[in-house]
Amino acid sequence: MSKTIPPELLEEAYRQGIFPMADEGGRIRWYSPDPRTIIDLDRFHISRRLARTIRSKKFEITVDRDFERVMRSCANREETWISDEIVAAYSALHRLGKAHSIEAYYEGKLAGGIYGVSLGGAFMGESMFTIVRDASKVSLAFLVGRLKERGYALFDVQFTTPHLKRFGAVEIPRREYLRRLEKALALPCRFD
Repeated sequence: MSKTIPPELLEEAYRQGIFPMADEGGRIRWYSPDPRTIIDLDRFHISRRLARTIRSKKFEITVDRDFERVMRSCANREETWISDEIVAAYSALHRLGKAHSIEAYYEGKLAGGIYGVSLGGAFMGESMFTIVRDASKVSLAFLVGRLKERGYALFDVQFTTPHLKRFGAVEIPRREYLRRLEKALALPCRFD
């Protein structure tokens, strides 16, 4: 029987720049990488092709319609750090209004999405998935637009990947990340 991470502990960890991941055996480990990867909201970049896809309205985009299903879809890969314990913990945080998902539907079916944690003016992106080409990219672009509209100051994506680099993700030292996090947490932003 697995324990669940209390939502209060999960929130406090994020406020300190720490997040959990499950290892192959399901044990929870806590991380605060140095350097940390962020996407500067004002430097977010999308390709012309993706801009055309967004304008085509091929996908129906929703917010918080199916949070747990987005998480489980993110976990549905050969190797994953999203265990049942992680799903339970973030679902509890979601019920408290502090974790959110963006869903992309294609022809009425979930085609991609992203989820993360929202505290003050900081959004910590956790994972995304795609079933239909560009669904996760469209979800990410929608998320960035929402964060900008609502005055968020920090979009943390934790680790650099080639995929995120295409959108303008950059690494910053942990000390700088923690400084930005502290400022962002003080902002009175609302995700919903």
